Amino acid sequence: MVKDREIRLMIADDHTIVRQGLKKLIEEEDGLEVVGEAVDGRDAVAKALDLMPDIIIMDLSMPGLHGLEATRQIIKRLPKAKILILSMHKNDAYVQQALRAGASGYILKDSASEEVLGAIRSVSRGDSFLSPAISRVVIDDYLRLCAPGGGTRSLYDKLTVREREIFQLLAEGNKNQQIADQLHVSVKTVETHRAHIMDKLNLNNIAELVKYAIEIGIVQIDA
Repeated sequence: MVKDREIRLMIADDHTIVRQGLKKLIEEEDGLEVVGEAVDGRDAVAKALDLMPDIIIMDLSMPGLHGLEATRQIIKRLPKAKILILSMHKNDAYVQQALRAGASGYILKDSASEEVLGAIRSVSRGDSFLSPAISRVVIDDYLRLCAPGGGTRSLYDKLTVREREIFQLLAEGNKNQQIADQLHVSVKTVETHRAHIMDKLNLNNIAELVKYAIEIGIVQIDA
């Protein structure tokens, strides 16, 4: 009898203890294999392209490159990849953003082990999965937005990939020079993107940008 191919997973989370816990849980299950780990969003994109896992368990809140943007970039380049968002937030805005980014599922960090494994199995079959604790209104709102004429696209979704990267870095408090150094571009390039971001989002200053970033779940305020 031929053994079924193992489902290859990658875990992307900036907390070592979370990655270790998930890896132990997954590898105790028959048919599942963790082939890689990523410590932030940029690392997740690079390793996904290198390892080409079947499923990526993606933390939503990571510094530098948010899990949402990492999801967008991976799905664009690896359309067959399945991404399962792992988050402590059950806010409707977070879930909707994740689904629009191309995620196949969304589970909460306080989910039971059986729920996490069930989510992995569901996503591997091509199904979607949302933690039962997430309200039905999230699904209803998402379906409404996806329907023809069902709603306007988020202003944030109109930003380019580079603009979304700079948007997050600005919202995290980075200065133009710091952003230029991280992205290996000129300060003038950052300033140009910053102006385009402000124009597209109808924002007047950084304070408004930070407030907007919090509202749509790109950055969080630590409790």
